[in-house]
Amino acid sequence: MSIRFTAKARRGMVALTVAAGLAVGVAGCGGGGGGDDKKPGSSASASRTGGSGPSAQEGQSDQPLAELHGSDGLLLQITSAQRDAGGFVTVNGTLKNDGAQTMVIPSALSGTETEIIKNGKSFGGATLVDPQGKKRYYVLRDTDGRPLTTTGFTALKAGATLAVFMQFPAPPANTDGVEFQLPTFSSATIKISG
Repeated sequence: MSIRFTAKARRGMVALTVAAGLAVGVAGCGGGGGGDDKKPGSSASASRTGGSGPSAQEGQSDQPLAELHGSDGLLLQITSAQRDAGGFVTVNGTLKNDGAQTMVIPSALSGTETEIIKNGKSFGGATLVDPQGKKRYYVLRDTDGRPLTTTGFTALKAGATLAVFMQFPAPPANTDGVEFQLPTFSSATIKISG
């Protein structure tokens, strides 16, 4: 019975995530004069990259929770880690290419699990580690095995940013600090809110 509930909850979170991504994408189309039309085939997730600062939903501060440095000038800024009512933690951030040339995003970010890799590039390799409870939390998947993260990206031009998200099972309510890990990046301790 709990497996059925988890599958239904995951489907609900996927629907919510898709709806939110579409809403943000539609809102971003009304600006006129954006100049990001050169990138063919950009997804709804990629269209959220217009602004450099966090939105009102992502946190109250301009300072990120953490900055993780990756290979060849990639920088991941974690802007929020929000505990949701459904028993999930959603980590939001911005991936930036601080290098001088276009960077192909490493496939290692997807992790090593066959089911996640077959769905294309993602942040499926991300984990949250609860040092207090001595548990590791992996990115959630929908019923088709797709990771509940930003997907469909391949490269970032020099100076470009990509808004990203990852969803995990929530640690116990009394756990507010976890270590965020992503292959090829440094790790960092982040605070969960909500």
